[in-house]
Amino acid sequence: MDCNDQLVTLSFCSRTSRLKLLRCVLRDAADIAGLDQQATDAVVLAVNEACTNIIQHAYGMDPNGRIDVTLMQEQGALVIRLRDYAHRIDAEKVCSRDLDDVRPGGLGVHLIDCLMDEYGFIDPPEGVGNLFQMKKYTG
Repeated sequence: MDCNDQLVTLSFCSRTSRLKLLRCVLRDAADIAGLDQQATDAVVLAVNEACTNIIQHAYGMDPNGRIDVTLMQEQGALVIRLRDYAHRIDAEKVCSRDLDDVRPGGLGVHLIDCLMDEYGFIDPPEGVGNLFQMKKYTG
């Protein structure tokens, strides 16, 4: 671990009640990374949405799944990595529904696309679970 880049790693069970704590940690990490209020709000909303998707879709609302969130500071960006230990998903099939299809839910990918500067799946260590990375630039 490079202590110059890594800000914090938080592990929690796949329960929506744990997201409040995550949002607080995200705000502090965004402040350390130099994000302004608008960028911080975008990060908090995008990460909350991504974690909610992990809870709902990867773990199927099983409250005993594990989510690891690692926050890192890269030159000019806050980097967020979300790791779950559920079955591997086909990243090609992850997409937002049509915006003309007006109904609750299903817009997480669209929100993340609008709010974050970069995002995508990367290979998880040991090939277990899923690893999703997002970046928000500080400039």
